[in-house]
Amino acid sequence: MIKNPLPKEICQERTRPRKEDIRGDYFRDQTAIIHSMPFRRLKHKTQVFFAPQNDHVCTRIEHVMHVASIAATICKGLMKHGWDLDPELAYAVGLGHDMGHPPFGHAGEKTLNKILGGGNSFVHEVNSYRIAEYLANNGKGLNLTYAVKDGIICHNGEKFEQELKPEQEKKDLDIITSRRYIANTYEGVIVRFSDKIAYLGRDIEDAIIAGFIKIKDVPEQVKKQLGSKNGEIINTLVEDVIKNSKDGDSIKFSDEKFEMLRALRNFNYKYIYGHQEIVDHDHYTTNVLKNLFDHFSTLFSKYGMETEQYLRSPLKVDRIFGNYIKNMDDFYKTEGYKPNRIVTDYISGMTDNYAVECMREIYIPQPIVFNKDV
Repeated sequence: MIKNPLPKEICQERTRPRKEDIRGDYFRDQTAIIHSMPFRRLKHKTQVFFAPQNDHVCTRIEHVMHVASIAATICKGLMKHGWDLDPELAYAVGLGHDMGHPPFGHAGEKTLNKILGGGNSFVHEVNSYRIAEYLANNGKGLNLTYAVKDGIICHNGEKFEQELKPEQEKKDLDIITSRRYIANTYEGVIVRFSDKIAYLGRDIEDAIIAGFIKIKDVPEQVKKQLGSKNGEIINTLVEDVIKNSKDGDSIKFSDEKFEMLRALRNFNYKYIYGHQEIVDHDHYTTNVLKNLFDHFSTLFSKYGMETEQYLRSPLKVDRIFGNYIKNMDDFYKTEGYKPNRIVTDYISGMTDNYAVECMREIYIPQPIVFNKDV
C-alpha cells in the first residue's frame, strides 16, 4: 500500500490544539478556508483576464475550486488501486493554495516582488501560507493542519514536472522563502499537478471568449492527444496521471501526455499570457500597485501605529488602512512593525476592483460640491 512518508499524527498537527468534532481534520480545514475573508476575496481577483465583464470567464476563486475538485478526483482514482490517500486533504489544499495571490494575478506578484528587491522577496505560495497561518482572522490565522499548510506553500503552479514524490522530512514552514520545496504528502503533490491541469485548458476557453485566439489556432496534435475543450483536457490528464501512477510510488504523467502538456503550456504563454492586450493591462496594473505601495508606505512612515491619526484623513482609503493596522497590532508587534511587510500584506490582500478604487480616490480629486441654496 502506498501511503505518505509522515505519520498521520504529524500531518494533522495544528499550531494550537483543537477539540475533535464531527467534521474531521481536513474537512474542518476546508470550512475554515471557505469562511475566511482571504478566500472570499478571490472571487474578485484576476486569474488571467483582469476584471472580466463576462460571467463565464474564470476568476481566482473558480480556479481554486477547479484545482480542489481535480485533486480530489485523482486521489479517489488512486485509492481504487490501493493507495492510502485522503481526498478531503487534497481538496483543502486546493481551496487554500492561491489565497496569497495579490490583485492582478501574476503581474501583481511580479510587481510586489520587484518593489521589495527581487529574487524571492514576494512569492505567492509563501504568502498563501503566511495568510493561512498568521494574517487571516485579524492576525490569528486559520490554525490549519500541517499537511494542508505544507501543501499550500509547496504547490508551485509554474514549474512543470513529469514525476514527483513527497519529501520525506517534516519542514519548518516558517523559514521557507522559495519555490524549491516539494510537499510531504501525496495529496500535496497531486494538487501541484492539478494546478497545471486546471488552468491550461480553462485559459484556452477564456482566451477564445476574449477573442485572443480561435480553437483552430491550438496545435492539432494537442487537440488530438488532449482534447479541444477544457473538460476533455482535464479528463484526459486526470486519467493519465491515475494510470501512470497507480503501479508505482510517484505521481506521474506519461511521456506522451507530458509532451502535449508542455506544448499546450508553450502555446498559452505565446498566444495568451504574452498577448499584447494582456501585456498592456500588466503595465497598467504595475503602475497601480507601485503608486499604492508608495502612498501607504509614506502614510505609515508618517503615522506608524498611531492609528487615530489615520482616522482623521479626508481619504476613506487612509481610514480603512488605519483600521487594518489597528486590528493587526497584536500580530505586527511580534514582528517588530516592519513597514514594507505591513504595506505588502495590506496590498496583497486587495481585490482588483478595490486596488483600482484606492488608486482613483488617492490620485483623482473629488469634485467640489457647491451649496445649491447660495
